[in-house]
This record gives sequence, C-alpha cells and structure tokens, in this order.
Amino acid sequence: GRLSGSCANQTLHTDRPDLPDCFQLSVLSWLPCIYLWVVFPIYLFYLKRNNRGYIMMSIMNRFKTVFGLLLWIVCWTDLFYTFHELRQGHTQPPIYFVTPLVLGMTMLLATFLIQFERLRGVQSSGVLFIFWFLSVLCSIVPFRSKILQASKESEVTDKLRFTTFYFYFALVVCELVLCCFNEKPPLFSNVVTDPNPCPETTAGFLSTITFWWFTRMAIKGYRMPLEAKDLWSMNPRDSSKVMVPKLLKEWEKEQSKAKSQAVYSKPPPKTTNHIVGEGGGESSPEEAEVLLSNQKAAPHQPSFLRALIKAFGPYFLIGSAYKVLQDVITFVNPQLLRMLISFTKQKGVPDWWGYSLAFLMFFTAFLQTLILHRHFQYCFVTGMNVRTAIIGAIYRKALVITNAAKRSSTVGEVVNLMSVDAQRFMDLTTFLNMLWSAPLQIVLALYFLWQNLGPSVLAGVAVMVMLIPFNAVIAMKTRAYQVEQMQYKDARIKLMNEILNGIKVLKLYAWENSFKEKVLTIRQKELNVLRKTAYLGALSTMAWTSAPFLVALTTFAVYVTVDENNVLDAEKAFVSLSLFNILRFPLNMLPQVISSMVQASVSLKRIQSFLSHDELDPHAVERKNTGTEFSVAVINGKFTWAKEDPAVLHNINVMVPQGSLLAVVGHVGCGKSSLISALLGEMEKLEGDVSVRGSVAYVPQQAWIQNATLRDNILFGKPYNEQKYTCVLEACALTPDLEVLPGGDMTEIGEKGINLSGGQRQRVSLARALYSDTDVYLLDDPLSAVDAHVAKHIFDNLIGPEGLLKGKTRILVTHGISFLPQVDNIMVMVEGRVSEMGSYQELLSQNGAFAEFLRNYSLEDIIEEDEATGRETFPLTLMENCSLKMPSATTQTWQTTSQRSMKPREISSGRFKEFRFFSSKVKAKVYLEYIKAVGPLLSVFICFLYGCQSAASIGANIWLSQWTNDASNNQTQENVHMRVGVYAALGIAQGILVMISSFTLAMGNIGAAKKLHNNLLVNKLHTPQSFFDTTPIGRIINRFSKDIYIIDEALPATVLMLLGTVFVSLSTIIVIISSTPIFAVVIAPLAFIYIFVQRFYVATSRQLKRLESVSRSPIYSHFSETVTGCSVIRAYGRHSAFILMSDMKVDDNQKSYYPGIVSNRWLGVRIEFIGNCIVLFAALFAVTGKENLNPGLVGLSVSYALQVTMSLNWMVRMSSDLENNIVAVERVKEYSETKTEAPWEVEDKKPPPEWPMEGNVEFHDYSVRYREGLDLVLKRLTLNVKGGEKIGIVGRTGAGKSSMTLCLFRLLEAAAGEITVDEVKIAEIGLHDLRSKLTIIPQEPVLFSGTLRMNLDPFERYSDEEVWKALEHSHLQKFVSNQPAKLELECAEGGENLSVGQRQLVCLARALLRKTRILILDEATAAIDLETDDLIQSTIRTQFEDCTVFTIAHRLNTIMDYTRVLVLDKGQIAEFDTPTNLISQRGIFYSMAKDAGLTQ
Repeated sequence: GRLSGSCANQTLHTDRPDLPDCFQLSVLSWLPCIYLWVVFPIYLFYLKRNNRGYIMMSIMNRFKTVFGLLLWIVCWTDLFYTFHELRQGHTQPPIYFVTPLVLGMTMLLATFLIQFERLRGVQSSGVLFIFWFLSVLCSIVPFRSKILQASKESEVTDKLRFTTFYFYFALVVCELVLCCFNEKPPLFSNVVTDPNPCPETTAGFLSTITFWWFTRMAIKGYRMPLEAKDLWSMNPRDSSKVMVPKLLKEWEKEQSKAKSQAVYSKPPPKTTNHIVGEGGGESSPEEAEVLLSNQKAAPHQPSFLRALIKAFGPYFLIGSAYKVLQDVITFVNPQLLRMLISFTKQKGVPDWWGYSLAFLMFFTAFLQTLILHRHFQYCFVTGMNVRTAIIGAIYRKALVITNAAKRSSTVGEVVNLMSVDAQRFMDLTTFLNMLWSAPLQIVLALYFLWQNLGPSVLAGVAVMVMLIPFNAVIAMKTRAYQVEQMQYKDARIKLMNEILNGIKVLKLYAWENSFKEKVLTIRQKELNVLRKTAYLGALSTMAWTSAPFLVALTTFAVYVTVDENNVLDAEKAFVSLSLFNILRFPLNMLPQVISSMVQASVSLKRIQSFLSHDELDPHAVERKNTGTEFSVAVINGKFTWAKEDPAVLHNINVMVPQGSLLAVVGHVGCGKSSLISALLGEMEKLEGDVSVRGSVAYVPQQAWIQNATLRDNILFGKPYNEQKYTCVLEACALTPDLEVLPGGDMTEIGEKGINLSGGQRQRVSLARALYSDTDVYLLDDPLSAVDAHVAKHIFDNLIGPEGLLKGKTRILVTHGISFLPQVDNIMVMVEGRVSEMGSYQELLSQNGAFAEFLRNYSLEDIIEEDEATGRETFPLTLMENCSLKMPSATTQTWQTTSQRSMKPREISSGRFKEFRFFSSKVKAKVYLEYIKAVGPLLSVFICFLYGCQSAASIGANIWLSQWTNDASNNQTQENVHMRVGVYAALGIAQGILVMISSFTLAMGNIGAAKKLHNNLLVNKLHTPQSFFDTTPIGRIINRFSKDIYIIDEALPATVLMLLGTVFVSLSTIIVIISSTPIFAVVIAPLAFIYIFVQRFYVATSRQLKRLESVSRSPIYSHFSETVTGCSVIRAYGRHSAFILMSDMKVDDNQKSYYPGIVSNRWLGVRIEFIGNCIVLFAALFAVTGKENLNPGLVGLSVSYALQVTMSLNWMVRMSSDLENNIVAVERVKEYSETKTEAPWEVEDKKPPPEWPMEGNVEFHDYSVRYREGLDLVLKRLTLNVKGGEKIGIVGRTGAGKSSMTLCLFRLLEAAAGEITVDEVKIAEIGLHDLRSKLTIIPQEPVLFSGTLRMNLDPFERYSDEEVWKALEHSHLQKFVSNQPAKLELECAEGGENLSVGQRQLVCLARALLRKTRILILDEATAAIDLETDDLIQSTIRTQFEDCTVFTIAHRLNTIMDYTRVLVLDKGQIAEFDTPTNLISQRGIFYSMAKDAGLTQ
C-alpha cells in the first residue's frame, strides 16, 4: 500500500516528478529483458532457417561484443555487491538480487545474439535494435532520478551503484549507436554478380523501416528522367524463377489430391492421346458407364485458392500481424487526447506531464506510421508475387492445352486472364486484411465510444449503417452508367477510326459535315451519361463528407436529450469525434473490399477453369530412334480434334522411308493439314500408333512470324552461322527482298509479320525450317502463298530431289501439280482416308481418284502459270522491266508499307523526348488552358464554393467547442436546443455545399471535355490531306480515345480529390493557428519539407509509372503471339525458351513496378512524419498556452491535427496524378491547333448554283508538289479540255496521273499556275463548293459502316426513287432488292459484307446520284473482276454521255475509243492527241499499246 501511495504522490503532483526505486528496479529494468527473452526462441528459429553465409569479424563487431561483455560484468558487479552487503549485515530487499541477475543473463544473451547473427550473415538486426532502444528508454528515468536524489542530499549515498549505473547507461547508449550501422555483406554471397542490386537487401534496420534506402532513386529521378537501366534488379525471391514454381508446386499437389479422391472402378486404357489435367484418368467409349458413376463420386475440383494460400499465405500473414498491431495503436491517440484535454482543464498540474503527453502522441503516431507502411509493403509485395505467379502459370498452361480447350477460350480471353484477372488479385491482396481489420476497428471504436457516451452511440451507428445501402445503391447505378458510357465510347472510337481511315474519300466527296454530326451525336449521349454519373458522384461525395458529421450530430443530440444530467464536455465531444473519424475509414472500405472480393472470386473461377483444362499428351507420338528404315510411320491411325467430335482421319496407314519426299494431295478440306497436325501430336489419337524418328521442323499453312528482327525469325534460337545463313536465304529466294527492306535482315518485323507480304512471310517460315536442320520436315502447303516462278525456284533449290533438303525425310502438302512428277511418293487423301498411294506413274496408270484430280486441276494450273506475275509480285521480276502488264506499283506500295510500319517505332521513340520537355516549362500554361476550357469565372466560383464548405465545417466544429465550454461554465441546460440546432444547421449547410461544389466542378469539367473534343474534331476534319499521310492513324486515334478518356473521367476525379484535400489541409492549419497563433512559426519549415518531398516523389513516380506501362504491353503481345504460334513452338521444341522469355518480360515489368510501390511507402512515411509533427506542435503549443486556452479549443485543434495526415498524403498523390493527367489536355490541344486547309465556303466568291454548265477544264502553266520541300510532281502543265470530251490519262507509275485528279479537287494546292473550270478559278472558291460540283469514282472503293442509303447519300438530299434509279443503272438493283433490309442494308466496317466488285459498284452509284458535269474515274490498279470493269465502263458511256470524263487508265483497251489521250511522263505532258494519231506516231503510247497486245 505504502508503495503505490507514495508512487502517486511522488509522480503526478510535483514539479520534479520521480518514480520510486522499486518500480525503477522492477518494471523498468525488466521490460527490455522480457522483450528479448520472448522474441529469442522465434528469432533463433528464423535464423536457423535463413542462412546467408557468415560475416567476417569487423572492428565494429568486436566493439559490440566487448561492450556486451562489459555490460554483463557491470550488472553482475551490482549482484556481487549486494552479496557483499549481505555479509556486512545490510539486508537489501530481494529485488536487488533478482534485477542484476536477470539483467546480466540478458546481456549475455544479447552478446550471444550479436555473434550468432554474424555467423548467420545478418547485416543489421532489428531485434537487437529494439532491445537497445528499450533499454535506453527505460534507463532514462533512473538516470534522472539518481541525479535528482544526489542533488537533494548533496552527496551520493550509494557510490558503487551510482557509478555502475552510469557505466551501464553509457555502454547501452554506445550499443544503440553501433546498432544503427550496417555490417559488411556476408562472404560467398552472390550480391557481387548483380550490376545494379536493390539496396533493400543490404539496408540497415532503420533504413528499412523508414524506407531510407529508396532516397537515392528519388533523387536520381528528380535530377533526370529515369531509364530502364537505372532500375534495380529484382530481388531473387520476387522473380518469376522462384515465384511461379512455388505456385505450380502447390497447384500440382491440389490436382493430384483431387485426382486421388476420384476413385476409378477400373483402370482406364492408355490409348487416348490426352491427359486430364496432367497424366491421370482418361476416357474412351467403353468407359462411359464408369465415368457416369464417377461424376457422382468425385465432384472434387482442385482448388486454386488453396494453392495460392499455401504458396503466399505465410508471407502475407507477417503483413497481417503488423496490421493487428497498427489497429490497436490507432486507438491509443484518442485516449491520449482525452488525457490532454483533462490536463488542460485541471489547474496546478505540472507542465512536464503535458509535454510528455504531447511527445507520447507524436511517438505513437510515428510508430503507427512505421508499422502501417511495413504492413502495406508486405501486402503489396505479396500482390506483386501473386501477379507474377499467375501470369507465369497461365503462360505455361497455354503452351500445352489441347485444341478442344483452346476452342473454349480465345486468345483475347486468355490475355484478359493475364491482364485483368491477375491485376484484380493484385489489387485485392492490398486490401484483403481489411476484411478482418475493419470489423476489429469498428468493434474497438464502438467499445471506446460506449465507454465515453454510453448507449447514445447506437444512434450514430444506426446512421452509419443506413448510409451503407445508400452508398451501395449509388455504386450500382454508377457501374451501370459506366457500362453504358463504355458502349458510347467504343462506338465513337470505331466511327473515328473509319473517318480517319477514309478521310481522303470524305474530302473528295465533301462529306465531312455529315460525319461530324454523327460523331457529335454519339459524343452528346456520352456526355449525358457522364453528367448523370456526376450527379451520383456529387451525392456520394456528400455522403462521404457528411457521414462523420451526421453521426456525431445524432449521437450528441441523443446523448444530451436522453438525460438531463448528461453534459457534453470537451473530453467527450472531441474524443468521440476522433473515434468517429477512425470509424469512417473501415466503414467506407468494407463495401469496396467486398465488391473487389466478389470480382476476384469470379476471376479465381476463370483462372481455375483455365488451369484445369486438358493438356496434350507428350507421348502421343513416339520419338524413339528405333532401327526401322521408316522415319515416319502411322499404323491404323484414327484421329479427332476434340474428344466429343467425330473422327477427322480414319484408318490412316503411312510409312515414309528415311530420306524420301512424300507429297500429300487432295481436295480442300480432305484432311491434309490434319494429318500433319496428327504427326506433330496436336490431335487426339483415338486408336493406332504414330512414330516420328528424330527432330522435326514444321512449316504451317499460315506462316507464323514473331515480332522480332527478320534474322531472329529465321534463326529461331539457333546460333548464327553466316555461311549456312546466306545459303538458306538464297534457297528461299529471300535475298532480293532484303535489299528492299529498310534494315536488311535486321529489320524489325511488326506483330503477325505486318510489314511483310504474304509470300515473304511464307518464305521466312520456310527459311526457319531449313535453318533448323532437323531430320523430318513437315511442310503444310508452303508454296500456295508465293508466285508460280518463285514456287518453282523454291521447289528446285529446297524441297525437290536436287534441293538442299535431299536426304532428309520430307512430307509436303501441296496443290501445285507441276511438282508431282518429281516426288518419290504421292499420297491421295479423300474425306479423311488415304485413297491411293504410290509414285506419279503408278497412280496415273491406276486411273483412280488421282487421275481425276489431275484432270480437274491441270486446266487451272496452266492458267495459273500465266497469271503468275499477278499473285505476289516478287522482286525478282521487278528488277527486270516494269511494263504495264505487270504493274510496278507493287514495289512502290511495298516500300511505302515497310516505311510506314517502321515509322511508328522511330517516331514513338522521338515522342518521349518531346514529352519530357513538356514536363515543367509548359505546366502553368496547360493549367491555364484547362481553366480557360472550364471557364475562368466558373473556376473562381468553384474555389469559392469549396471555401464556403470548409468555412461551414470549421464553423460547426468551433460551435461544438463553444458548446462543450458551456459545461465548465455550468450553463448547460438553458440553451441545449439552440446549441443542437445551430450545430445541425451548420453541418447540413456543409453537406449541401459539398454537393453543390462537387456538382459544379463536374459540370465545369464536362464542359471543358466537350469543348476540347469539339475543337479537336473540327480541326482534324479541316486538316489537309498531307498531315494524314505523314502521321500514323494510331496516334490520332489515341488522342480521341485515351486522351479524351482522361479528360472525361480521370481528370475530374483527380481535381475533385485534390481540391478536397487542399481545403481540408488549409482548414486544419487555420484552426490550429487560430487557437494557438505561435503555430504559424512552425508552418514554414514543415511546408518546405513537404514541398521538397512532394517534388522528389512526383518526378520519380511519374517516370516509374511511365516505365511500368511501357514494359507492360510486351508481356501481353508476346503472349498472344505465343498462343497463335504454339504448334510451331512445340514442333521445334522451344517451349522452355519461350517460357524464359515470358518470365523475363514479366520480371522487367515488375522491376519498374516494385520501386513504384516503394516510392509510395517512402512518400507515406515522410508525409505522415510531417503530419505527426503537426500533431506534436499543436499539442505542445496547447500545453504552453494552456493558461489562456479553454479545453474546447485544445480539443478542436488537436483533433483537427490528428486527421490531417491522411489529406496531406493524398494531396501529394493527387498533385502527382494531376501532373500526369494534365498532359492529355496538352496533347489534345496540340492536335487541335495543327495547320488547316483552305475554308470550306468563301461567301463573296460563291460560284453560281448551276455551275459548271459546260464542263470546260483548263490547266494553265500548272505545277504542284505533295509537301513543302519535296520535288514538283507536275511541272508546268498547260492543256485545254472542252466540255463533254472523254480524256484518257496514261503513263508509267509515278508519272503524276493521280496527282492530276488530286489537283482538281484541291487536295493538293498549286505551287504555280492555275486551273479554271467554266471561267471560274478553282483556287478562289471554297473547298466544299468546288468538291461537291465534281464527281470521282476512286481507286479503292471505301464504304463506311452504316446503312447502304447513308453510304450513297449521307446528307439525305435525294428521294428514294432517285436512289433506286442510281442503283439500277449501277447494276446493284437486283442485289439490293433481294436483301430483306433493302436500302437500309447495314454495311460492315469497310464494307466487308460486300464483295470488292459490289463495293466498286456502290461507288459508281454514288457518282450517278451526284451526276455533275465533270467525272473523274480512277481505275483500280489490280484487275477487279473484268465483269465489274465492263459494267462500269458501259454505264459511264451511256449515263455520262454529255459530261467531261477523265479516266486514269491502267488497261489501255478501256480508252481506245476516247476523244483524246494524255500521256504523262515524269510530271510533264509527253503526248496529247487522239488514240489513233498517237499509235501512228509510234511514241510512248504506241509502245504501251504494243506491250498490252492491242497493236502489232
């Protein structure tokens, strides 16, 4: 009793507080000891498991050990001294024996740990750091009390103990200091090999918990843009190499468990080519009964969730442990706040108590920060690992699934599994702990609130619970709106895509306005949905902001009115408020976590079903090198594509002798390709045996080309051997192509081989097979995509009896009959069976199916040989002469396509540079642009509203603090109603203001989005054609899709959050300053640190985000590439290499993602530290100024400070997001200010409506060039055409024929000279006035998706009869009237549901509808079918009899009866006269006609 009594007196109520000796000796000394002994067994177990190699004894380590031993000696000196005193007869209480004994033992233990850690390679120990820290903390009290006692008694009574204690204290402090430094890395560790290791592995304990090790990267990112080489390499334990096998091991265990539970009643026969999951039960017809019984017995599906939990659970649980700790510590601060308020109430309490409370608040808040971010780090890393593992597992699975399984999930779906579903898991793991932590926090908060206010709390809780369904409903509606908006967005992008692809046609027809209207109507719908979403958003923002207030209001009102004696004082009010603020987070998070749980469970099912798909049986084809002379043998084979489908191949018997060439022929769909697949083991084998000796090379029918260099495509993982390589290129006739390619064989080939022609792709695929140098070659119709003479070259040099492959076993599927006489054996397939087999002569003499096949095909084949040049015009012939018969346009187009496809790559790299330079200078200007788009007045008004809302909120809280002060003045009862009423009014006003302000903001943003999109669209439609020729369409589409999306959705959300957090932070500072003005002094340094950290973070995190998004897409593109080519990859046996490639891509992505996570933690710790400082100073100044402060104000300022951390943190994140997103405004702006073409209408120069009457066209000294700085295309043309003449324009490629038409339409503006049409100079009138008076039938028929009627007459100018008449003249009437929809027939994108000929006729119908005096006909280069061509010509002769017609002719027979022919050569007029005169002149035209076989 005496002890505790004196304790209280000695402690609280003196100016020089002191704790009694017994307490000092027992509790304070034992605390660190208890901690160390409790942690020791766990830590020992951990160290036993994790050995990193030992560390050499360093000087520091020796010092640590010596100090530890000295400490032990010092403690035991005390112990022996106590024994000594005993012998002297001074009996001391037992505590004097126990404490030094325990302390000494603990010091020995610590010394042992120092050494044991060194042997286990621990470079910096958290356990010991905490121990020394606790020891120092606990010794500070005796340190002070011993000095106080000594000064009181003016001499030291117990000299020895006094000395030993100070020795002890000094040594402990030294240990703590030494513990802050790092040891050297352990010997034999593999850190050295890494060029750029992650400093985290070597970081000390302090550096790890404060994320100090990240600072280097933050500084680097601030100084200059980060690049991929600046990123640290992955920690080995996070890499795919470790993570994926970890998950797969658990998953395989799950699968085998599921299988062992499914008991089979009889062992399944081993014939089927197919494994369920991996090696296990198979089924065949006679087993059906068994399976039926099994399905009841074994519903066990392997659980992917269990596998995930087993693989990643333990690591994740560490994070959860931190979370528990953090949740508990969260509730310490409200208790401290209560003590602080009660401290300010009491008079005559010593100041040191208030100060220690303030520091305790700071310390708990800081501890909470550190623990929270540790927890987040664990969660995020787990999330990252889960994503890595899932992507890896899906990739590995996709390489081995059967064809049946592949049918059930398309490439797109599987890529979705990787991108969307894996991402969902990653997002979920970060919040998963909220599932149990939120209820825990809610329960704790309610418990403390109940203590505080009693049952009245339930009223507040009821309000909270009521708000949950309200929020849920809003969320549901919002989601529905989002879906609707996505549909509009997709429709708009699709339309934009078509417009940009067909922009030239739109310009020629002057149809821009009609399409602009179409886009704007969709856009308007989209904005309407956005507006609805904004209404909902405003409501939910209101709910989220006013929730804590409403809860507080109901609780306080109920509390005060329930009972007369209930007095609301400062303690109760502000402690409750801070508890309500804690409650707000879990309550808001719970619904989110649950909805993301639901999403993740859907994803889980999808991933699980994909990973449970059947796999191909690796043993379906025997690969053993048995000693038969047949290298490929199939005996009684019966194959199908999927278990449930009927068999495709029956009764196949094939023996291919070593080194022979077998040709497989047959009609389309008779199972030729299936046979090849069966030999590769891609099909389900129902019965029979297949054996293939040696390695296999496979050339599929559709060549599969990787997105890599041409050389990599051919080497396909084999080492490069120059001689062999050139030999291969020669044989595959690829050498001439390499000369045309911009980078030779190092040219990057786009995805799916986009910049190669079909024939080139096929030849690259052949070259790959040839280079792989295997024993068996399976060639699936490799010659169909190339021209006849190339095919012959390849057959002779490669496949045939004299080719490079002679002596190898070759199986060739072919349609080319000319090669059959040269093969060893021919196999004829009919409907999945082998009908005949033998050599060419044998089969001919049998006169069976083969002979008939020959008769059918030989005619076609001869024709084919003639047209060979038309199919894939192969550079070999190009090099010779370019006559008209073989249009050399192909070379030109080929070169342009290759350049075009190369361009995006070069440009995109240039694009980044252009961006960087945006980052800082342009910022202010862009913000101003955006504000201008929102409307300057509106922007000011929005800020004003936010100000009002903050004022209302502060007002409500100040009123509350006044109300609580009534309690101390004892005037509570009389004005309760007034108090409650005003409080309610202020709070509700705040809620309404929040709603209005967020709604006004949304309206402003939507207005801005509308304005920006309009400007962009109008500008793009007014942009001259040259811009579209030089800019990749993808980039323009990107402006319309991604950037507009950011402006529509991401920017408003960011601005909303940013304004919210800025005003919360401001109001906090205002409240604290108004209650304790001295706080203003601290603001400057804190703000400086804050801005400093913010600048570093924003710069670095932006670079990291960019690097992450750049490295993400290769994962998916590589994956979809793999899936399409998996049969090739399997045939060449390259799966492991591809798995490695995928893993590398994933690791590269995680390499930039990981620093991104850490940067957020780094920021969090720094910013929350500033927040904690604000709490500290608010409390400190409250203590110093407590004489003239009432408790209400103290409560107000400290409770405000307690919640500022969150908004400070978000403020930085949002400002960073804003900087990233505002770039979109700039990019849109950049493209809405490009140079425009001439005006569409010039008012004072409008031509008369019936112009042109005659149709006279006159060129006068006319020159033109495509773009500034290029050569002239037409040079000083002068010619005169009378109305009604028919003019044919001919000339070699590049002579400027098409340019003439472009000039008439002013798609190209004159460089000199002029064109007049019926006395009107065309350069002076508006573009639409000109273009609508001319008619063109363009070279490629372009159709837009929409109705046929819209395609003919987008402005609805003509009646239905006129349209039908036009259709009749263009020979489409029959086709259209047979369609059920008639004129409303929907055309697909690009008119894909019409044949090319029909599209051409639709263009003719357009021309007939417009029927102007001047018609320009640009003949299609390639022969459309001759029939369509004749139709068009005859229609033109009859319908356009009295019009002026210009025809650009590729086939001369169409223009032989024209009035005059214009021959162009190099942009000048070479000849211009009637066709007969020109032929008699024997000039250029004559030689052309001769080539075309029109003259002798």
